[in-house]
Amino acid sequence: MTTTEGKTPELTDEHIERLKENMEKVEKLSKRLVEIMAGKKPHTPALDAPNHELFAKAATAYWTEVMQNPAKLLEQQLEYWGKSVMNFAEAQKALIGGEAAKDEDGPKDRRFSNPLWDSNPYFRLIKQQYLTNAEALAQAVESVEDIDEKDRRRLKYFSQQIIDMMAPTNFLATNPDALEKAVETEGQSLIQGLENLVADLEANDGELVVRLADENAFEVGGNIATTPGDVVYRNRMMELIQYKPATETVHEIPIVLFPPWINKFYILDLKPQNSLIKWITEQGYTLFVVSWVNPDPSYAEVGLEDYIEEGFLTAIEEAKKICKVKQVNAVGYCIAGTTLSLTLSLMKQRGDKSVKSATFFTALTDFADQGEFTPFLQDDFIDGIEDEVSKEGVLRSWIMARTFSFLRSRDLIYTPAIRSYMMGETPPAFDLLYWNGDGANLPAKMTMQYLRGLCQRNEFVTDGFELLGHKLHVRDVDVPLMAITCETDHIAAWKDCYRGVQQMGSKSKSFVVSESGHIAGIVNPPSKKKYGHYTNPDLTLDAETWLKQADYHEGSWWPLWEAWLKKRSGKQVPARDTGDSEHPRLAPAPGTYVVAKVKD
Repeated sequence: MTTTEGKTPELTDEHIERLKENMEKVEKLSKRLVEIMAGKKPHTPALDAPNHELFAKAATAYWTEVMQNPAKLLEQQLEYWGKSVMNFAEAQKALIGGEAAKDEDGPKDRRFSNPLWDSNPYFRLIKQQYLTNAEALAQAVESVEDIDEKDRRRLKYFSQQIIDMMAPTNFLATNPDALEKAVETEGQSLIQGLENLVADLEANDGELVVRLADENAFEVGGNIATTPGDVVYRNRMMELIQYKPATETVHEIPIVLFPPWINKFYILDLKPQNSLIKWITEQGYTLFVVSWVNPDPSYAEVGLEDYIEEGFLTAIEEAKKICKVKQVNAVGYCIAGTTLSLTLSLMKQRGDKSVKSATFFTALTDFADQGEFTPFLQDDFIDGIEDEVSKEGVLRSWIMARTFSFLRSRDLIYTPAIRSYMMGETPPAFDLLYWNGDGANLPAKMTMQYLRGLCQRNEFVTDGFELLGHKLHVRDVDVPLMAITCETDHIAAWKDCYRGVQQMGSKSKSFVVSESGHIAGIVNPPSKKKYGHYTNPDLTLDAETWLKQADYHEGSWWPLWEAWLKKRSGKQVPARDTGDSEHPRLAPAPGTYVVAKVKD
C-alpha cells in the first residue's frame, strides 16, 4: 500500500477486504481483554481519586462566588461561548473552501504535530475546541476562592488530569496519526496495539500499567548492571555487594552506598559509560552497595527500624569488618538518604562514630512543603493506602509507579499508551525506562511510618521521630556532609532538600544543585559534559538567594564530590579483593535479590 506524505493513502477493494479481516481479529482480542478485566484483582478505590469532599468544597466555594459576583461567571461564559463560536465558524469557512485562520506563533503542543490538526477542518475544530475547553476548566479552577492552599493545589492537579485524559489524541476516532497508520497497515497496527494492551494487563493482574521500554532488550547482569563485584553478605533485608577494585591501590576508608528500595539499585550501574558505581571504583575506592530485597506480604510488619538495623547499620558493620577499619563514608539516595539521616541521628544518640562523612543524593528530611505530592499526601489518599496495605501486606509496586507517572502523565502515561496501544509500536529499548518499570513493593508498616510520621506530620524536624527507643531529630546529623540535589527534581525538590540540610547539626556542610531532574541530575557522568551544577558555601541564605548568588560550573558534579570525599577517605592501601574468610562470595554482582520475581 503506497502513501504520499500529506495525502490520504490509496485504497483498493482488496485493501478494504484485508482491513475488514483485521477488524474481525480486533473483535477476538477484545474478548480476551474483557476476560482479563473480569479477573482483575481489586484494590482500594480511594487510591484512584480523592473523596467527594474536595469537589464538594470546590463546588460550594465556586457557587458562593457566583452568587456574590455573577458578573464574573457571565464574563467567563461569554468568553468561552465566543471562542467556541469562532472555532465553529473557522471550521465552516474551511469546509466551503476558505482558508482556516493560522495558529498564533508560540510554543507548539507536541500532541498536535500532525499537519491534519491544522489543515483538516474536522481535526482542527476538535483541537481548537479541546484547547478552549481546557482553558475554560483551568480558568474556573483558578477562580475558586475561599479554599485553602492545599485543596487548591489538589483541585488544580486533578483538573489537569481530567484535561490531559480528555485530549483528543487519546481516542482513536480523533487521532489522525493512529487513523492514518491503521489504514496504511490495513488494521494491523490496531491488532498489534491490542496485543500490547492485553500483554500489559496480563502482566499486572488486570491493572493498566503502561510498559515504557522493551523488556526483551535488557538483562540485569547481562547488558546492564555489569560492573564486576560479589555479594559478600546477605540477610532478609538486603544483599551487600562489594565491587572489585579497578586500581592497584585504594583509599583506606570504604564507601557504603544505600540506594532507594522503591526501585532497584542498578540505576547507578546501567551501562559502563554512565555507571556511577564503575566510576567510583576507577577513582580508587572500595565500594559497597546495598541491594534491597523486594518484599512480599510476609514482610508486612517490617518497619523503618528494620531497614536501619538490618540494612544500614549491618551493612556499615560488615564493610568495616571486611576492610578492617573503624569508619566508612556513607551515601544515601532518595528515601535511603532520608533514612540515612535517621540512622545518623540514632548513631549520634548511641555514641556510634562509624560514619566519617555522609553524602545525600536528592534526599528530603523536611516535608513541610509537600510540593507536587500534595494531592497524594492528604488523609483521603493515605487512608486508602493504609486500607490497601492492611489487606495486602505490602504497597504493591504498580501503585507507587502509577503515582509517580501521573505527576508527568503526558510523557509517562498518555504518549507511550498511544504509541503502544493505538499505533501498535514496540516500546523503545531504553535502559532508563526499563529500570523505571522495574519497581519494588513496600512493606505495610514501613509505608505507613514514612507517610504518616515523616511526610504528613514532619516529625523528624519538629518534635522528633520515635524509633528504636529514641526520638530522632535532624539536628543530630552532625557528620561532615555533602548534599547533591537537582534543579528540576519533581520528587525531591531542591529547595526542600536545602531546608532540611540547613537544619542539620553538622559544622561542615556542602550543598550542590545539579542541572536536570531526579535521575538525570545524578546519573551525569563527566564524559558526557551535559549538565552543569551550582555551588555556594553560604547556607544561611534562603533558597532563592542561595541560587542567585551561587557559582555555576560546567559539567558533572562527580569530580567535585570525589575531591571532597578524598579528604575524608584516608591513606592509600593495597586494593582489596571482594570478601574475606568470614565473608565468602555468595553470588556475583548484581546478586540474586535484584532479579528475584515477587508476586504481589
